[in-house]
Amino acid sequence: MTNTMSRPPIDPSTHALLDYGVAATFFGLALRYRARNPAAAALAFANGAMVLGMSLCTDYPGGVWRRIPFQTHGTLDVVQGALAGLGPMLLGFADAPEARTFYAQAVSEAGVIAATDWDAGPSQAFANA
Repeated sequence: MTNTMSRPPIDPSTHALLDYGVAATFFGLALRYRARNPAAAALAFANGAMVLGMSLCTDYPGGVWRRIPFQTHGTLDVVQGALAGLGPMLLGFADAPEARTFYAQAVSEAGVIAATDWDAGPSQAFANA
């Protein structure tokens, strides 16, 4: 009998690419929202900085300082997703149109977390590249 279960589709290399894209998107949103909704701009900047900082420090392709194990990065992704999803309420713009962006990113983050192979180590990521 063969194993029909497959590994999650997102490997560390792909996850790194997604992370840097998310960080860039949040920084772009911070610029876009700065005049019309300063709270949304601040939340976008905080999320972008968190994702970029984690990415630069994670032990995966694209990581620069590699101090955070990939599995720990996954835990921090949960924190970042929660910040994105709860931030509009905490900062008082839950009903503003800008809040939808953060809610959508939180849902997307949950999907990426669920689809990432957290057991793939750096050596396995480089072998698949």
